[in-house]
Amino acid sequence: MILQALHDYYQRKQRDPDPARRLPPDGFEDKEIPFIIELDADGSLLGLKDTRQLEGKKKVAARFLVPQGVKRASGVAANLLWDTAEYVVGIDTKGKPERIGQQRAAFRERIEALPVQGDPAIHAVLAFLSRDPVAELATQPAWPEVLETNPLMSFRVAPDTDLVCQRPGVLDGVGDDTDPSDTSDVCLITGHTGKTERLHSAIKGVWGAQTAGANIVSFNLDAFRSFGKAQGANAPVSPAAAFAYTTALNHLLAKGSKQRMQVGDASTVFWAEKTDAVEDIFAAVFGEGDDPDARTGEVRALYEAVHSGKFDGARGETRFFVLGLAPNAARIAIRFWHAAPLSEIARRITTWFDDLAIVRGPNDPEFPSLFRLLTAIAVQRKADNIPPRLGGDIMRAILEGLPFPPTWLNAAVQRCRAEQQVNALRAAAIKACLNRQIRQTATQTPTSEKEYLPMLDPSNLNAAYRLGRLFAVLERIQEAASPGLNATIRDRYYGAASSTPVSVFTTLLRLKNAHLKKLPTGRVVNFEKAIGEITDGLSDFPKHLALPDQGRFALGYYHQRQAFFTKSTPAESTETLEETL
Repeated sequence: MILQALHDYYQRKQRDPDPARRLPPDGFEDKEIPFIIELDADGSLLGLKDTRQLEGKKKVAARFLVPQGVKRASGVAANLLWDTAEYVVGIDTKGKPERIGQQRAAFRERIEALPVQGDPAIHAVLAFLSRDPVAELATQPAWPEVLETNPLMSFRVAPDTDLVCQRPGVLDGVGDDTDPSDTSDVCLITGHTGKTERLHSAIKGVWGAQTAGANIVSFNLDAFRSFGKAQGANAPVSPAAAFAYTTALNHLLAKGSKQRMQVGDASTVFWAEKTDAVEDIFAAVFGEGDDPDARTGEVRALYEAVHSGKFDGARGETRFFVLGLAPNAARIAIRFWHAAPLSEIARRITTWFDDLAIVRGPNDPEFPSLFRLLTAIAVQRKADNIPPRLGGDIMRAILEGLPFPPTWLNAAVQRCRAEQQVNALRAAAIKACLNRQIRQTATQTPTSEKEYLPMLDPSNLNAAYRLGRLFAVLERIQEAASPGLNATIRDRYYGAASSTPVSVFTTLLRLKNAHLKKLPTGRVVNFEKAIGEITDGLSDFPKHLALPDQGRFALGYYHQRQAFFTKSTPAESTETLEETL
């Protein structure tokens, strides 16, 4: 299913009316080539052109359509009319002259095997290589950088503007690499019978994987093989289909792609069955983005599109695919895979943000990115400390409408306790986890617990939620009695209060009497009323709160704290607390 969807995406991009957006034809690839060796018709050197342009603080090379690179690990194998400087001209950066000789010979042999030896451009390249290319290039200003970086190089022969490897005659030599060991079988992607690709092209751009690339389809040990078959014969895919799916996936993973994002340790790509605007905004919806205002506008536009019925009909039936990839030694692991109609994807994204909705401060984001939510629950708020599988598990829950992983709630609660701080992002995560769990429980067995609102809910009688509210009121009393405190009861007692309430609250309720003596009578009365309203019906303080209840405690505390600083309207039930405290 995954390979078929990628193959179909390649075919779709091949039909794109804009040539600039089409993917390379079979046997070719787009490659950044930093240096071009420019020759005249007899092979004399005209110059060494640097194609790089400054983008920000980094030089980025121009991209060219070139014959697809060979797959190599430690052996010698040359690309056709482009390669590293070691292969092209024979610079020795590692002190291995014998290997350099083999590489130069392999590069020249690929060119000599072309069926277009009468082409004047091919003749010019071979003439240049037959001399001492290193000595000729050493006079060029950019040569020291070539020696230092061993960059990719290719050729251009005047007066042509295209590279030699882009000349029509070269196409005939691309892909002509028959092997006696090639087998024939039914392609798993197309269903057609034909030659089977032995080694699939590497997939590059997966965060944490080998820089040379890794594979999704690969067999190199007896335990992975069936019926004595070797390598690609265990999962037969035709060369054209293998080229299509690997080219499509590398395109989606490429640097600067708008159809990829990082979700924890999973490099995530997405695409639609047909061209749709959701492809352009999906990353912005879940990612951080450079412009928070633009991101907020895109999320609101998605809400409007869902509620106005823009995803009804044929557009809503278009399939949308999300693929999460993670490194696994020399291979790539599928972290998650989801395929669903656009209408379902759009509804589940809006449900995600509804679950996250929480009363917030002026500097808190209205639609927090998944990355910010993950770093909020990581130790020291560092991305490296995000649990490896958590991002992928959350994304799967979003797309499939499932409860969020317990590890997310656990991490959020632990961070609140460790830092004695319940901020908007952690409260939003806790609320989302609790509401999803309540929703699932309600579909299986009747439950009296209702979903938590974005703001303070005085009608919620859950004991842990009310204890969190009570703790916030007691802290507010302390702050009112002693303005300018550097530390409050939260810094000393939050962890114990949220896990073993009976050991803390009797002490806190006794201490608050000393604080109330410092306040005017009117404020004392209002605080006592607030405490009475919260504790009404609480028979006793629990000895221990389980993890979900610790989340309810944190949410009650956060809601109550936010209510103190929120302007109320006459219709709000929290008027007394918000206006008088």
